[in-house]
Order: sequence, then structure tokens, then C-alpha cells
Amino acid sequence: MKSLTASAHIESDTRFRVTTFADRATPFVSLRVEGGFVEIALIASLGTAEALRNLAAAAIEAAGALDAMATDVPEVTGRG
Repeated sequence: MKSLTASAHIESDTRFRVTTFADRATPFVSLRVEGGFVEIALIASLGTAEALRNLAAAAIEAAGALDAMATDVPEVTGRG
């Protein structure tokens, strides 16, 4: 991966879009993460499919961690 550091919050309405550019001299796919004022495009060329699979696996792991946190949070009750 080339060097770039970016930070953005994924929200429940974040959109994801894959566009294929197969008709180029150097074919690639674009994976876009879009929301509000931020748009990130990841460009993946031939030979990087395993890196995308690893990204997907990491995203699934992160989602599982969020699910676990949501079930481990004690219920908040109002005080009156």
C-alpha cells in the first residue's frame, strides 16, 4: 500500500460502491466509501485480490467486535 493516513467515522448511512474498469490497459477496480463530506476511493489492480480479501476479513472482525461490545454494555436506566 502506498503511504497515506486518513481518518473518518463510518456511520450507519455510509455507502460502499465497487466499480470495475476492465477495459483499461491496466485493469483495476475502485472500492468507494462514501458519506457526508468524505469519500475514500481504494484502487485495486490485478494481483491485489488477496489484499482485498484481507480487508474484508478485517472489516468482518471489526463488525464482530462492535456486536460484542453492544451486547456487553450494561443497560442504562434513567434515574429519577
